[in-house]
Amino acid sequence: MSNLQPPISSLQPITVRKLNVNGEQVWSYSSVMLERGPNYVRLEARFSRETIDLDYTVFEKGDRFVEWHFSDRWYNVFEVHSARDDRIKGWYCNVTKPAAIEEGAVSAIDLALDVWIGPDGSIRVLDEDEFAALDLAEADRRAALAALEELRSMARERRPPFDGSQRMAADDKRTHAVQRSRKRMTGRE
Repeated sequence: MSNLQPPISSLQPITVRKLNVNGEQVWSYSSVMLERGPNYVRLEARFSRETIDLDYTVFEKGDRFVEWHFSDRWYNVFEVHSARDDRIKGWYCNVTKPAAIEEGAVSAIDLALDVWIGPDGSIRVLDEDEFAALDLAEADRRAALAALEELRSMARERRPPFDGSQRMAADDKRTHAVQRSRKRMTGRE
């Protein structure tokens, strides 16, 4: 069941697939591509369900999600905009294995660990118990925890996109240093 629907646009449609740790599709939704880089896509979709109050934020039908999915990072980032006035509600980040970005589709294995970053810079880690219960290889668990720390650091320092700029710092030297460190930890250098 999908919570998001594509905005009205002439941009290229992309299906986003959330997979569980066994690689099975949990859900999918349609979006449109806003930008494509060598190791990422930036997409846009609209929340299509009725209002959901999550305690730390409220998702409402029509909220706009600007999403970054990466083939070389262990997370994705959703910048959530209000359907009413387009203000930024915050950023929902999923810790995932690096995404498979293909023609017309993006798929990622979700590792249950999530982060909510408020517009005030507050950081809330979600679903740590679900993450702890997953049967993961130790290298994958370390990479996921490194991704969590990278997201926290980016949020604390208000680095893109957590500055509201709708961009990710592809050339950010600190991000590349963390990525290299993560590759060493997982033995994928």
